[in-house]
Amino acid sequence: MKILATDLDRTLLPNGSWPEDPDAIDLFNKLTEQHGVHVVYVTGRNLALSEDAIRQYGIRYPHVLIGDVGTSIRKYDRGRWHDDEGWGQLVRQRSPRWNAEAIRDAVAGISGLVEQEREHCGVFKQSYYVDHQNSTVILETVDAHVKDRFDEVIVYSFDSQTGKGLLDFLPKSATKQTALEYIASELGVDVADVVFCGDSGNDVLPLTAGFSGVLVRNADEQLVSRVMQAAETDPDLRIYHAKGGFKNLNGYYTSGVIEGDYHFGLFWQSWAQ
Repeated sequence: MKILATDLDRTLLPNGSWPEDPDAIDLFNKLTEQHGVHVVYVTGRNLALSEDAIRQYGIRYPHVLIGDVGTSIRKYDRGRWHDDEGWGQLVRQRSPRWNAEAIRDAVAGISGLVEQEREHCGVFKQSYYVDHQNSTVILETVDAHVKDRFDEVIVYSFDSQTGKGLLDFLPKSATKQTALEYIASELGVDVADVVFCGDSGNDVLPLTAGFSGVLVRNADEQLVSRVMQAAETDPDLRIYHAKGGFKNLNGYYTSGVIEGDYHFGLFWQSWAQ
């Protein structure tokens, strides 16, 4: 079994400012079905917003939805979602000091931080909008108030469409990386047989964790720089940056996912010849 794991917004979904290939999503759906790939969506979206994306863009239902930046896991089977209760138990066990409300209190009053809507927060996720122009100072202040107090990891990313910085506080044991590792272990799949595709700052952990990593052509420049620096330090990291031109696809969004997944052998080689 091979796992194709992908972020949604501006990775699989063509919802950015770059041009899309109009047939790419249909091709993605077809290829993943043809080759029996186990599909995992790894997203910051919650369940409702993930279902909105499936309906709006026509992407197939995944086998697994890792949502809320890795803090929730659901399996899709016979037309229904099933919560992975074991994941929440494992997170609590591995991050005993985690406390979203305490983090909320700790950062209250920091200028340039605005708490996100409650539907974007949860038991294992406390999220904020950030004044991106002043993000360096804001993140330093956040570190001073929070770092290493709550078994937390602080994930910052930039939404190029809105111009807003996005800040997530998560348990160290519940990130996109650890959730995908959990799924791979549960299925008995080696990390070498997991391909993860991403485009923005909250994808840096799985892209540098030892999975086969794909940066779509439109990936954030800062993310590309961080991932490539990590690859220089660790020659065992397998990273592919989509360039476009493959089978007349442009490499943006879904097309980049297809290009990268072909590069790592998830689809039959004869398809590209």
